[in-house]
Amino acid sequence: MLHCKYLNPLSFKVNTLVAATSNTPVLLPMSAMKLPGFWSMTDVTRSPRTLTSSSAAAKASQNTTTVDDPRLREMEKKKTENEAGREGKKIKGRVVLMKKNFLGFNDLKASVLDRVHELFRKGVSLRLISSETELQGEVGKAAYLENWVSTITPLIAEEITFDVSFDWDKKIGVPGALIIRNEHHSEFYLKSVTLEDVPGEDRVHFVCNSWVYPAKKYQKDRVFFANKTYLSGDTPETLKKFREEELENLRGDNEIRELKEWDRVYGYAYYNNLGNPDKSQEYVRPVLGGPINPYPRRGRTGRRPTKKDCDTESRLNFFMSLYVYVPRDEQFGSIKMSDLLAYALKSLAQFLKPWLASQLGGKKEFGNFQDVLKLYKGGIELPDGLVKFIRDRIPAEMVKELFRTDGEKFPKFPMPQVIKEDDSAWRTDEEFAREMLAGVNPVAIRRLKEFPPVSKLDQKLYGDQTSKINSEHIEHNLNGLSIDEAIKNNKLFILDHHDTLMPYLRHIINETSTKIYASRTLLFLQDDGTLKPLAIELSWPHDNGDQFGCESEVYTPSSQGVESAIWQHAKTYVAVNDSGFHSLVSHWLRTHAVIEPFVIATNRQLSVLHPIHKLLHPHFHDTMYVNAVARQILVNAGGLLEKTVFPEKFSMEWSSAIYKNWIFPEQALPVDLIKRGMAVEDPSSPHGVRLLVEDYPYAADGLEVWSAIKTWVKDYCSFYYKTDKAVQMDTELKSWWKELREEGHGDKKDEPWWPKMQTRDELIESCTTIIWIASALHAAVNYGQYPYGGYFPNRPSISRRFMPKEGTPEYKELKTNPKKVFLETFAPHLQTLLGMAVIEVLSRHPADEVYLGRRDTVAWTTDADILQASENFRKKLEEIEEKIRNKNNHEKLKNRIGPAKVPYTLMYPSSEAGLTGKGIPNSVSI
Repeated sequence: MLHCKYLNPLSFKVNTLVAATSNTPVLLPMSAMKLPGFWSMTDVTRSPRTLTSSSAAAKASQNTTTVDDPRLREMEKKKTENEAGREGKKIKGRVVLMKKNFLGFNDLKASVLDRVHELFRKGVSLRLISSETELQGEVGKAAYLENWVSTITPLIAEEITFDVSFDWDKKIGVPGALIIRNEHHSEFYLKSVTLEDVPGEDRVHFVCNSWVYPAKKYQKDRVFFANKTYLSGDTPETLKKFREEELENLRGDNEIRELKEWDRVYGYAYYNNLGNPDKSQEYVRPVLGGPINPYPRRGRTGRRPTKKDCDTESRLNFFMSLYVYVPRDEQFGSIKMSDLLAYALKSLAQFLKPWLASQLGGKKEFGNFQDVLKLYKGGIELPDGLVKFIRDRIPAEMVKELFRTDGEKFPKFPMPQVIKEDDSAWRTDEEFAREMLAGVNPVAIRRLKEFPPVSKLDQKLYGDQTSKINSEHIEHNLNGLSIDEAIKNNKLFILDHHDTLMPYLRHIINETSTKIYASRTLLFLQDDGTLKPLAIELSWPHDNGDQFGCESEVYTPSSQGVESAIWQHAKTYVAVNDSGFHSLVSHWLRTHAVIEPFVIATNRQLSVLHPIHKLLHPHFHDTMYVNAVARQILVNAGGLLEKTVFPEKFSMEWSSAIYKNWIFPEQALPVDLIKRGMAVEDPSSPHGVRLLVEDYPYAADGLEVWSAIKTWVKDYCSFYYKTDKAVQMDTELKSWWKELREEGHGDKKDEPWWPKMQTRDELIESCTTIIWIASALHAAVNYGQYPYGGYFPNRPSISRRFMPKEGTPEYKELKTNPKKVFLETFAPHLQTLLGMAVIEVLSRHPADEVYLGRRDTVAWTTDADILQASENFRKKLEEIEEKIRNKNNHEKLKNRIGPAKVPYTLMYPSSEAGLTGKGIPNSVSI
């Protein structure tokens, strides 16, 4: 992690005061602090928005001090002498940067070339831009980084500090921005610039965090702004044009061309880069986006179309996948990139598939559960030929984890939490049900409001899809209640994967290797707060056509004989459905995909000076890059998800069908819980809603985190927007919201549910929802993937056989060897290994993760009230974490631990690096 180690805005020294005796502020020494009529620079820092008018300060001063005051004349004289003394003086600055590097190592060749360049002329210049409208000066003289040649470049990439000295120019006054020009041959990462002893301000800090390429790569010089915050209408006149030009640069032009790594263009495109028709017909995929297959927009790359289909964008060579275009500042840092590559090598199907198939001796399934456990206790020994093949093609620093130095075999996977304490508890009905409330996909279960369950599918197309579950299947298991009483008392719940799957089920069964069902699972809420499975309905398309409805079979719990094995199979078919829905909808669509248009629109329409940009920016970190790489190797045609998740080639098309029903405001946690019937509005409850399953760990912890986020956002927005009118008058905010609706989520632009963004409440709710999606919601559905799914019998994502039917050889085998039949049905060997490798990578925190409530620099704003509100938010999250820890130790809250003894920690705000099963990063960063 990169740290700003030079600046604490709360400890700035105050060397001057503002004396308002006329329309122009006068700089005074600290000795005048006790005189009436003056505001200290501390006050200016804490409340900058109340001091934009110097005339207001003048009136306040004139009430207490006259121009003839001898003390004032003496101070005016000293001020003039001080200014005269400063002529020819320097403003000292520190520039913190990192040189060009790769995977944590500096590019020494680039460093040498830049040193040679410095011998002939200065390479990196900076010019200050005034923030004071009253002054005539605008842009100062160039100053250059000092001692570039004599500064030693370390082998390991790290921050390097350079000095810079500016001639003091009273026409510039307090700088509000700076222009930096890089005349070197290579880029560098500009972390920050700090100016000391600036007249009128003491210290000015610029948070940069951006790659600066050689000037010849740009049409406009790079501009960075001081860490002040301005609504679009309050920007000092001298900064307005720079603010507008910067946004124009980020929007780019409409020129059709392939974007390069130094381009800083945020543009929109359809998902037309998933397929590869030039490879073969097998790799053709529909374009996602538009009226037929609506979808959120992605970042534009500008690559040329394929030869066989002008509507499909060409793809990069597999080995270039990590170099897919996103604006360079959106790419992973060197530490995270190195970690990602080390673990991602486990997932390279292009390397491992033929070798693993050979190594496994042609076996398609695991022989027994002991073979499965070997993956965590011993691993598979790779052939020497494969080791050499990889070493010859991949830099050594990328394979630090693939080839361990402690003699471990590959792939040896970490022990998943779900079997760490008890390797059989996952099979129980209690754990099966508990994971719907506290597992990796706790966002799908809903309360049953009518019996039997009904379908919302169009009957003209799909016939009668009403559930075949009847009272005889469940009524005997309701603890003495009738079905009507159970519904009235909020005791019946359903995990429904019927309507979402049925329209695609015939295609999936007939055109892929998958053998799957649509499913409905009914559950009963017991007095101890746990859920008890009542019945599972597995459905498949009618043989005579979709218009005839579906055919179904209903299964009920059993613990004896072959019926027990059948029931275990039924639960596992449900787990397969839930795994696929989780991967493609709960995780990919509803966090990764829907948040990307917010990232693009924010960078295109909200200046870095804008308060909402500053609020949201940490929650967009790395999202564009991780999505772009996913489109290259994960969700693309033939990618890892298609190989490991049951819809296979229909995966992304299926998620598009579900996006048709996406409603942004319903991703707010309280709204989502109410819609699913898991909560009701209750003003007397701490968070305004009352859970109908009190021991619902995801919801209980999530509401705590949601409320903390909303309090922080409310404090933040209320500081900058005093009234609803201020929201309405903000031109950048208006452009942002308009573009987000009409372009970013353009297929939803006419939906009536979009907030109008006319009030502070709408702004607060919308920003809270954006932050929730990017941070806590993503954490809840991502970082539990390996703890629960790393042991794939618990959550397989693919099925190769249908339920054994009585009278068949498969049914006979199920009687004699149920475990073997289970593994043959749900554990194809190669796909299982690949799936485990993928979710292990996705479930890890990198070493430089920044978690909710924290920033990568303490100097991100000068507004002291906002810094205090941010600190309050951080402390509240610490309190929530302690509260969750205590709840996990509460014996009566049985869903928090469960039979598998996996405590619910996915809503812990903080975490260590690695595979922890906890922690809420700021953003969708993996």
